[in-house]
Amino acid sequence: MPKIETTEKTFFGLLGKKLSDEELMDIFPVAKAELDGHEGDTIKIELNDTNRPDLWSAAGVARQLKSYWGESSMYDFFSSAEQTVDNEGREMYVDESAAAVRKYSIGFAVSGHAVTNEDLLALIQSQEKLCEGYGRKRKTVALGIYRSNLIKFPVHYEGADPDKTAFVPLGMDEKLTLREMLTKHPKGKEYGYIVADKPVFPYLHDDNGDALSFPPVINSARIGAVEVGDSDLFVEMSGPGLKELLLVAAILSCDMADMGFTIKPVRVHFAEATEFGPEITVPYYFQKPISCPLSLVEKTLGEKLSGEECVAALKKMGEFSVCDHDELYVTIPEYRNDFLHPVDVVEDVMIGHGLMNFKPEPPHDFTIGRISDAEAFGRSVKMVMVGMGFQEMMYNYLGSKKEYVENMHIDGSDCVFIANPMSENFEVVRPSIIPSMMESESVSGHAPFPHKIFEVGKVCFKDAGDNSGTTTRNNLGFLVSDIAVGYNEVSSYVYTLMYFLKKEYTLADAGEDPRFITGRCAKVMVGDTCVGIFGEVHPQVLESWGCAYPAVVCEIDLDVLRSL
Repeated sequence: MPKIETTEKTFFGLLGKKLSDEELMDIFPVAKAELDGHEGDTIKIELNDTNRPDLWSAAGVARQLKSYWGESSMYDFFSSAEQTVDNEGREMYVDESAAAVRKYSIGFAVSGHAVTNEDLLALIQSQEKLCEGYGRKRKTVALGIYRSNLIKFPVHYEGADPDKTAFVPLGMDEKLTLREMLTKHPKGKEYGYIVADKPVFPYLHDDNGDALSFPPVINSARIGAVEVGDSDLFVEMSGPGLKELLLVAAILSCDMADMGFTIKPVRVHFAEATEFGPEITVPYYFQKPISCPLSLVEKTLGEKLSGEECVAALKKMGEFSVCDHDELYVTIPEYRNDFLHPVDVVEDVMIGHGLMNFKPEPPHDFTIGRISDAEAFGRSVKMVMVGMGFQEMMYNYLGSKKEYVENMHIDGSDCVFIANPMSENFEVVRPSIIPSMMESESVSGHAPFPHKIFEVGKVCFKDAGDNSGTTTRNNLGFLVSDIAVGYNEVSSYVYTLMYFLKKEYTLADAGEDPRFITGRCAKVMVGDTCVGIFGEVHPQVLESWGCAYPAVVCEIDLDVLRSL
């Protein structure tokens, strides 16, 4: 879970009052947080929710607590589809060349508050948390803060020639080309892989041609070096998805407004029309309202609350709502995008109403706990895999279409898609363990070979024979990658596994499977039932993932295997 550190001066200044440790422990659950430590002037906070990045800062936690106390903040600097705020001539242009590497960049400016040392530390922490956590280590969101008094607007974002474009990066005195930064700058070594294989590299500069940054890698040493005392700043975000960037812009603009800055919107012009139009003024409000019946509130919470009580509870959570004909209609705050289902409204009603106001109810039935047969079988499989020298991995069950379908070169007809995903990173339920392992391999080129990893986990795919139309299975997946690895090696691992599981099996022709090299893969058969598949990963799949060495993979349906 995310953890943040702040100072008493910063946090209590944002909160408007000083609280004791006991008071902090009592109130923090409102922000899905808990006091992780308070040593000297440092307050450590642990967040218990990963789908609310707006809380990953001292300003975000303070804002939620103040809302609960009835001190909701109003942010009048947001534009929307219905209303545009004056950008006062600040413009930003996204060139079509950027689409080949990192499609979008947006930004806003701030002024009116001199940055203190505490402010600088808070902004750096917010940048790290949002880029590393929500931005998947800068893959989907990279963030830069610049000295806007040195910038001549409009700002330009484009795909540049990595061998001809150069500037002095932050932390160095030597001018380097963008490609040289990948090997000579620490941040280039850490994050350069994100764009290293692209024909052009992202480049941000002002109208004078002065460099701002090479996102998502490093800022320039001149414009990108924010110091204590600076009061005019430009905040920029880049990434492949626009909604993710707009949410981060909303969170940071609200945080910085609470810190005392005046937010100055920037008009962003895109090379082609987006779902919000060819140009928008940032910060931009894009969340859609949501409704929830009172009957769902009562059913979920086990207590009947009136419409007035629900509206009051949601107001404490920073949400404006009305109740009409036993239906709650909720306007989502600018800095939140975590309402995926009416049950999310119910959760906020619960927190806003007060957890202490629900009477505890003892369980009516008592049962003896024990592991299921599927879990016991899975544990025995894990023991065998560890015994063969494999390292166990744990992966998310939601991912993107690019990861689960496009990179695997399959048609995706059996995949289960989320109807209203929070972002493209969570739009598909995992249909196979193989893409998860390929993603690990794609970022493990620096690790000593051979690589041997496995996971016992769940997959989900369409099944017309099931009432729900889908089936969830427990699967085993494992991968081996080395400079020379092939069919015989993966076959030997399958043989060892089935030997220790006491399962007799045969192999059958796998036919044409785009994930594997034809003729170098096989189905695993127990009797007449196919329980899995293994083989050598096709070079096109390796290329799509950016893997430099050959790999073999295997996936076995443990639920089917256990039943035979």
